[in-house]
Parts: sequence; structure tokens; C-alpha cells
Amino acid sequence: MTIKLNKKELLSNILGYPRIGKDRELKRALEAYWAGRTTREEIAATARQLRQENWTLMREAGIDLIPSNDFSYYDTVLDQALAVGAIPARYHALRDDKLNLYFAMAHGYQKDGEDVIAMEMTKWFDTNYHYIVPEFTRDQTFSYFDTKAVDEFNEAKALGIITKPVLIGPVSFLLLGKEKEEGFHRLDLLDRLLPVYARQLAELQKAGTQWVQIDEPFLVTDLDNRAREAFRRAYDYLAANSHPRLILTTYFGALGDNEDLALSLPVDAIHIDLVRGPEQINILKKFPKDKILSLGLIDGRNIWKNDLESSHQLAHQAICQLGYEHVFVATSCSLLHVPYDLEQEDDEQVLPQSIKRFLAFAKQKVEEVELLKGISKGIETDACLKAFVANKRDIAARQKSEEIHDLKVKERLQQIKAEDYNRHSDYAHRSKLQHDRLHLPLFPTTTIGSFPQTKEVRSWRAAYRKGKISKAEYIRLLQEETKRCVKWQEEAGIDVLVHGEFERNDMVEYFGEKLKGFTFTRKGWVQSYGSRCVKPPIIYGDVSRPKAMTVEWSRYAQSLTKRPMKGMLTGPVTILEWSFVRNDQPLSETCRQIALAIRDEVVDLERASIGVIQIDEPAIREGLPLRHAEWDGYLQWAVDCFRLTASGVKDETQIHTHMCYSEFNDIIEQIARMDADVITIECSRSQMELLDVFRQFRYPNEIGPGVYDIHSARVPSVGEMVALLRKAATLIPKERLWVNPDCGLKTRAWPETKAALTNMVAAAKTLRS
Repeated sequence: MTIKLNKKELLSNILGYPRIGKDRELKRALEAYWAGRTTREEIAATARQLRQENWTLMREAGIDLIPSNDFSYYDTVLDQALAVGAIPARYHALRDDKLNLYFAMAHGYQKDGEDVIAMEMTKWFDTNYHYIVPEFTRDQTFSYFDTKAVDEFNEAKALGIITKPVLIGPVSFLLLGKEKEEGFHRLDLLDRLLPVYARQLAELQKAGTQWVQIDEPFLVTDLDNRAREAFRRAYDYLAANSHPRLILTTYFGALGDNEDLALSLPVDAIHIDLVRGPEQINILKKFPKDKILSLGLIDGRNIWKNDLESSHQLAHQAICQLGYEHVFVATSCSLLHVPYDLEQEDDEQVLPQSIKRFLAFAKQKVEEVELLKGISKGIETDACLKAFVANKRDIAARQKSEEIHDLKVKERLQQIKAEDYNRHSDYAHRSKLQHDRLHLPLFPTTTIGSFPQTKEVRSWRAAYRKGKISKAEYIRLLQEETKRCVKWQEEAGIDVLVHGEFERNDMVEYFGEKLKGFTFTRKGWVQSYGSRCVKPPIIYGDVSRPKAMTVEWSRYAQSLTKRPMKGMLTGPVTILEWSFVRNDQPLSETCRQIALAIRDEVVDLERASIGVIQIDEPAIREGLPLRHAEWDGYLQWAVDCFRLTASGVKDETQIHTHMCYSEFNDIIEQIARMDADVITIECSRSQMELLDVFRQFRYPNEIGPGVYDIHSARVPSVGEMVALLRKAATLIPKERLWVNPDCGLKTRAWPETKAALTNMVAAAKTLRS
């Protein structure tokens, strides 16, 4: 740390910032607007305040390249679709009202005689964030339809802050979408799209933009020759038109065999993710002298404190090779994926100081970027040196912490045998025993687990947490709600019931609270999609199950009915993927620890006479590495972990699993290897397109393709569901076909839930007749 230089020469770069607000202000504003309780002016005011708070925080921290247009009411891919006029025909009647148009595209519209379904939604690469999938037709046209990027730049400029607008790059935008008819490839539309991007960049330049961050994350994936040529053509076209300086931004992995392609593109700077791809530092050997290298050194995906000494060594290496004026220090990706501010976590009972000292949220990561910039400049102020020494001390302390390691857990892992991964008999034998036990009709109906968590249910939880009601009163209230839920399901004619999960806050957090090796936050919210926020647990140490977690509630619910009651569990891969995971051991080892804990729960549910047990694994697909060469290794341990959870029960116990909003056609053989007796999947938004894989692959077990989209408030008709089921029945034998919604119903209201499920049962009865 002896380098000295002018402070202006090394820049810090933040790729994006959380947008929901430190107290989820955006969530509340949106949901109030959707419910008709507030006006569009009020949500606009909330959004403006959140943007200004973010920009001000980064400016005061000293950040040089502050992002704008990273804010979104729902999703930035949807924002870009609106910006370039990629609006499906079914929404054209709403084009004169951009806000209603935007939300209709996001989650459907059923009002004033209009009834249009939402656009498809899926996972953003290998994260738990969901994006709206652009739709393209062969005669697709584009236009400069929305000026949001320029408007937000001007908004910041009025505050005296010159921001760096963030855009989804043109090639990635097309690749993120889907062709809605045959006979063309979406990249064929590039030449029509590029003039609109050129116009957008020209408008930004006219407004005074100096830098634009143009995100092309597909450059860290496997690309064919068509995609490679699209990148060359796109950036040659943009280079031929006047525009601000461009930072070509990649993240979530290494450029790998796309490195030469990226380096050849006519842009001013290139960002690489050195957290996910540390080997990329070797790019220094051939990095062009006329470009700037943005080093993604601060982890934007996880909440662990950065090892500043290691990051400084990488930054120093780049500076020595390229010079200060050719290096940015940056976050690895947008900070969208981490909570707002660790300083809000002031409850020692929730997040102990012994673990908190090892963490950094978005605000702290901004400070880490700026501290790393100072260290790399050789600015040896007392505050800088003190922070550097404190960081080094915390990194060392975490490596030695006795809270993290449990020898009993490690020993049990070593005792796992090959037979522990297999059910006693194959599906053909198991299914006969299960059908004899359950006596289900053709096209059996069920739901995915949760039922509406009303304002009253949430108020009970809050009152209990604050000590305003006793544990006994809280349990009584939940039992009454469970009883009402079970009774309604019986009256509706649903065949396999669920207890509704009213005692659960979140499908991962609930289990994390009962497992050793987890800790939590009070305000560690991150956005999943739209107004949907989750508060991921933190896996800091070895995982084990001190006692049963769900048996008492499942036993109570089964006592209320003679129909089968599903025991509801979250699978090990999903718990892993939807938590902030320790980064000091392989993911596979942590996942096996969780699998053993869930296995113990499955066995205990069977002992409590629960004959149907669902182990949800919606995250298996999202955990896939972005490179195909790494898939086999991941799928081997991920599927093995699921099998480990399910293989301890008898043949007559029916094991279900659920997957949602994931394209799994390319891993269908591994999905089959999970050997769940029944798998339920999301299919309605894609109009059963996800089932096309079964034209070539004969899925051996039972399957429930979702017949309606629970993320939309619209209620589908009986005929609509019958049509989807008949389409499914052409691909799946009727004796193996289940009827269910796409996902859990926790976020829906009771009236729409009852109406939709009543129609669903009627659709199943129509098929039986």
C-alpha cells in the first residue's frame, strides 16, 4: 500500500443498487396502488424518493460511477421491453396508458372488459430474481416508446449528480426473450432493434451522459456462432453512431472462450466478475491499451465481508499492468441481490454480533468499494488504515470461529452409503401401493402448499413476536385458520389437501429458524420479483436438525380430515439456493448437510402417518452453472441430495416435488432421476409449452402441470383450464396426470383463490366425465 497518485485517476463503479427501499417502501406503495388505495402520483413520489436516497448515499460515499435506470417498478428487462416498444399485440389496447400497460405486461389485466394474461416470468440466470420474458414474433417491430432511462438521468442531474445509466444490451435483450411463433430466430430481429438502441444512446448523450453501462451477461455463457456474430454486428453498428462511452458489463461468471470476442468489441471499458471468475485476472496479459478494465471485486451476490487484502492484490496487479487511468474498482454485479443496510440489524437475538461482524450489505459494500479504491491509491489515512486492519482481523476470525464447525455433522456426512440415495423399489411397484392406500380419482386435484396469508394472519405473527399475545393464543388462532382452510378444501372437492402453512413466514426462512447453522435478519429483504420480497436466511456454519420441524402441524391437519394431507417441506437445494450461503466450503457439502436434516423430517412425518410428503425443489434449475461443461457435476450432487431426503420412507408413502418458473427441458433426464412419485410444475404462463419436452422424453412418473398462474389476480375460466389439461393429456397418460395451480397461494387473496380453485376442480371433473 505504498502507491501514491492523484485522487482523480482511479474510479469506483457500482453496477446497480437495491430499489425496494430499506423498509420495503416500494413494495407497500405498489401493493397499495394495485389495491386502489393510492394514486399513481403517490407511487411516483415514493419511487423518486428511493432513487434520490440511493444516489445521495453513493455520492456521499465517494463513488464515481453511480448507476441510474437500475430502478424499476417491477423488472428492468420489462423496462427495456417498454423502452424499445416490444409490446405483445394483446396489450395494444392499453398502449395509451403506459403505467397500466406496464403492470398488465407484468402480472396480467382483468378489468373494464379487458382480460389479458401476463407475460412469462423466469429466473434471471442462476439467481432467485425473476425477470419478465420478452415476446417476439416474426414480423416484430421496435420503436423508441419509453424515455425512462433519460428521465431518470435528468432527475439525478437536477440534484447535481451525473449518473451512469444502465441498459440491458441489445444481444442479451433478444436472447432473454422467446419466439412466440415458428420460422425465425429472435436474433434475426437484431437489425430492426439496433436503430432503437442507437436512438436511446443518442438521447442519453444529448442529456449529458458521459458513461453508459450496457449489460451483456450472455458473454459468460456458451454462445454459438450466430450469437457471436450478433455481438460483433451490434457493437459495430453502435460504434458507427454517436453515443456516450460504453462499459460492456459481464457478470455471474467468466468470459472464458468469449474473452477474445469481448476484447474485440468497440467499447470504451469492459467489466469482469472476479468473484465468480477469479481466473479472469489473466485477461491482463492481452487487455487492449485503449480500454478501461472494470474489476468486479466486491461480491454483489452474497453478504460476506470482502477480503480487502486479497482484492487489493488483484487491483494492484491490474494497476501495475494497465495504469491507474485504465482501471475501475467495482462490485461484481448489481447489489440488487443483497439487503440494504447492515446497520439496521440491531437485534442480537436475531443476528448475533459474533456473526454480524463477518457481514456486509449493500451500503457496506459501497463503502468497501470506496475503501478498496483508497487502498489501491495508497491513501494511507488513519481511517483507511484502521478499516483495512479491522477487515483483516475479521477475515481471520471467521476462519477460526468455533461456531461454524460441528464435528458430529461432518462425521455423519462421511457415513452416508450408496443405498441411502435410493428408494426401496422402483416407481412402478411403489405407485400400485400408493394408489391402493390413497384411493384417488383420475386427474386428482391438489394445491402446491400455502394458502393466503391474510393481513390477520400476519398481524397474529407480529403480535406474538412482540409479546402482545401468548404462544398458546397464537397457536389457537393458527389452528382455527388451518381448520377453516381444511374445511374449505373438502367442500371444494380437492382430493389431496394441504394445511395452508399459516404458521410459516417463508418457505426457506421457516426451516432455517429450526435448523442449527442458520442465522437471520430483521430487515434483510431482497427483491424476488415485482413487490415480492424475501428475507434469505444466512447459512454460516454446519447444518443439523435439533428436533422435528413440521410434524406437529401436519399431524393436527390430518386429524381434521379423512382425505390425504400432504406434509410440506422445502428441499435441500432450494434451501441452499435461497439462502446466503457460507463461502468457506463447497456448496455440495453444505447441501448434503441440509439433505440429511430434511431426510430426518421426512422419516418423522411418515411415522406420524402422513402418507403424502412434498419436498419442494423449485430452485434446482436455477442452480445450474451457466456453462454446460459444469452441469454434470452440479446435477450429480443436487439430484443426489434430493434422493437422500426422500429415500428413507416406505414404498407406500408418496413423495411429491414442485418446480416453478424454470425451463428444465434440457435437464429432463436428471429431473426424472430425482424419482419423485409426483412432480408439479409451472406451465400456465407458457401455455403448456414447457411440456413439449415430453414429445421426445417419456417421463416415467406422475406429473401435475400447473393450470393457472397464481402470480396474477385474474381468475381463469373452467374452459381455459380444460383446454390446458387436454393439451397436457396429449403428452402425459391420463392415469399419471394431476391437476394443480402453478405455485403456492400465499400471496393471493381468498376470494380469487376460492374462485380459481373452484374452477380448477370443475375442470378436473369435466375431464373425468
